[in-house]
Amino acid sequence: MPGAGKSTVANLLKEKNFQVIIMGDIIREKALEEKMELNDENLGMLMKNLRYEHGNGIIAKLILQKIKKLDDFNKFVVIDGIRSYEEFKILKDLDFVKLLAIHASSNTRYNHIKLRDRSDSPSNYEKFLQRDKREIDIGICEAIALADEVISNNSLTIAEFRNNVEKIIAKWVTEFRDFEEKGIITV
Repeated sequence: MPGAGKSTVANLLKEKNFQVIIMGDIIREKALEEKMELNDENLGMLMKNLRYEHGNGIIAKLILQKIKKLDDFNKFVVIDGIRSYEEFKILKDLDFVKLLAIHASSNTRYNHIKLRDRSDSPSNYEKFLQRDKREIDIGICEAIALADEVISNNSLTIAEFRNNVEKIIAKWVTEFRDFEEKGIITV
């Protein structure tokens, strides 16, 4: 769910030279093409419209195009922002793909979102809950429920959170090396 800590995971792995693709950036790019203001309402509407017009997996299909264009797709790619299990299944068509769910309570997530203060952040708790409902409606709960691993990020320090992520990723990197193919990690 928004504000749980997905971007923190992506940034940690970027520090470790993983390539990072942010699914929300696809929506933001499309919004800019349409000359839309980058706010929660517009981005949410655009996200729903794209899925309505092209299917629930459209963002993952656009991400696949980005991945295939990467010059050096010989290391791990981290995709930040899976919103449905259908998206994950589309990405799973690539060789080695794992899904990490980050869970946090509504209060914890709302506090995280207020701290990051982006233009698309909900302006109050009611709008935050509306955003949660939108995410649930497109299928994020199924992705969380079917994830390969889950981290609860309610009362962890940043160091504890990072340590938990690093343990899981180290295990997956070992599996990946055994698999000897390309690796995608989705959060």
